[in-house]
Amino acid sequence: MDFEESYEHASLRKAVAQLCTSFGDEYFRDVLARDGRTHELWSALGQSGLLGVNLPEEYGGGGAGITELAIVVEETAASGAPLLLLLVSAAISGEVLKEFGTHEQKQRWLPAMADGSDKMVFAITEPDAGSNTHELTTKAVRDGDEWVLSGTKYYISGVDEASNLLVVARTGTSAKGGGEMTLFVVPTDAVGLERALIPVEVRAPEKQYTLTFDQVRISDDRRVGEVGEGMKIVFRGLNPERITGAAIETGIARYALAKASAYARQREVWGVPIGAHQGVSHPLAAAAVDVELARLMTARAAWLHDNGKPAGESANMAKYAAAEAALVALDVAIQTHGGNGLASEFGLAHLWGTARLLKVAPVSREMVLNFVATHTLGLPKSY
Repeated sequence: MDFEESYEHASLRKAVAQLCTSFGDEYFRDVLARDGRTHELWSALGQSGLLGVNLPEEYGGGGAGITELAIVVEETAASGAPLLLLLVSAAISGEVLKEFGTHEQKQRWLPAMADGSDKMVFAITEPDAGSNTHELTTKAVRDGDEWVLSGTKYYISGVDEASNLLVVARTGTSAKGGGEMTLFVVPTDAVGLERALIPVEVRAPEKQYTLTFDQVRISDDRRVGEVGEGMKIVFRGLNPERITGAAIETGIARYALAKASAYARQREVWGVPIGAHQGVSHPLAAAAVDVELARLMTARAAWLHDNGKPAGESANMAKYAAAEAALVALDVAIQTHGGNGLASEFGLAHLWGTARLLKVAPVSREMVLNFVATHTLGLPKSY
């Protein structure tokens, strides 16, 4: 067991940090202030080969894995620019297509995802199904060489920034009565597909939408994987989403602690830096401990995934630990700044919404605890 970061990984971190530093955390705050999108940063990451680091080289990627993508996700967040669509386009859609797409599908979609010229977002959530994906009601019915999709998806991120959606739809019913799912790549401008913006209080460049599929027709060459195998396929993307979700949280936490530590060293009250007082230093130190523990579990989960081993337990634990740690770190950082913690120029409070969102999504802390209770501790299922 070697805990020293490799030269390649250290170099990757440095490259991402240098690129993001050229934008600065002011860039992200400016994007939020004008309700914009992070197109410039996304494009720069793509042109530098960082967006597709986990995608196959023959399709324009870096040929690496989720371990490397998690580094990219963490370092962008640590620079003050957390990019939620890295979780959706690069992690979920990229991993699913890499593993289950045909050569033609990979050639059709992966190069643009790798170079940053396009994105593919993910549509699984429905208003009445919640975390019970076996109860999804959006259906796809075969009609010759086409499929007809009908139904509603809810809280779908970044639809306005992508040309395609990776959609999970019901194509049958299992012997136990649950849904048999299949995955399809649907154009975001398909006839019959309507979207409605969901107003939220979270300040983030990535917007959330309700999608309505009204007899949306797509060709069979947009089906990913075998019919009815969607639930097995989708977890190839959901574990990476949890891992990169953990990475974005630890990045936010590192950003917040770096800001707070610098402030606590410089800010003087009664003749000494406030960081000399244990009432300030101990909460920051305790938060740093929890962040490093979350980073270790994130690295473990990524390693398991990349080596073809069961990663569900570690991915869920990493996501849980990182979400908890990030919110504590951000709260402590704001408290360290006093009233300045809420001032825009100090660059902390605007990240609270994103950090809090990832305590709920992509899987709630309660469902993670259910998973751990059942799979780790062997307790009876509660649902």
